[in-house]
Amino acid sequence: MKLDILAFGAHPDDVELGCGATLAKEISLGKKVGIVDLTRGELGTRGSADLRDIEAANSANILGVSVRENLRFSDGFFTNDKEHQLAVIKMIRKYQPEIVLCNAVDDRHIDHPKGSNLVSDACFLSGLLKIETEVGGELQEKWRPKLVYHYIQWKNITPDFVIDVTGFMDIKKKSVLAYTSQFYDPTSNEPETPITSKNFTDSVDYRAKDLGRLIGVESAEGFTTERYVAVENLSKLI
Repeated sequence: MKLDILAFGAHPDDVELGCGATLAKEISLGKKVGIVDLTRGELGTRGSADLRDIEAANSANILGVSVRENLRFSDGFFTNDKEHQLAVIKMIRKYQPEIVLCNAVDDRHIDHPKGSNLVSDACFLSGLLKIETEVGGELQEKWRPKLVYHYIQWKNITPDFVIDVTGFMDIKKKSVLAYTSQFYDPTSNEPETPITSKNFTDSVDYRAKDLGRLIGVESAEGFTTERYVAVENLSKLI
């Protein structure tokens, strides 16, 4: 299956929080979108890996993505080395995306910048002919995505560009809240974490509204890029 966009996240729910509305919008435009989670989030304070597998599948159905896979790297301990790079390369070559979205370049959780660098490096290496990978006994073709963008997570990183996601925030919020074990629940007796507060849940909406305010729309999601953003002409700008 060839995808237009492949979004990577260090943990289940990273993609939904970082770029869920953008993915929903692209899917509505007919794009084929997939998600690859690097870990099962097994170190999370609340819930369990098995429960998060179920939540991730439910969230994927809400977003309408074509495929979702989990590489089952070790949560908190995966590294940007050859073994992990090759596993990511196999996913890139399997789905041959034109665009890859990945974790924030800097963030509170150490797995986020690690995942960001790992996926970015794998995107480059995936285009090298002499790196051989195979799936199911078949040799894969080299493939390098045309574009690699990083979504924004906990920290308020200044975006290089923003996407108008007006009309798609409801889908995003539903996909986020599909992770019932992870976010605000006033009836829960489990320990509190930085993402279980009502303020965090509310921030999904108010951060998007603030970015939208800055470009004159209702809601937006921001991204950083590794190279200059090119536009065809000035009339293409919002």
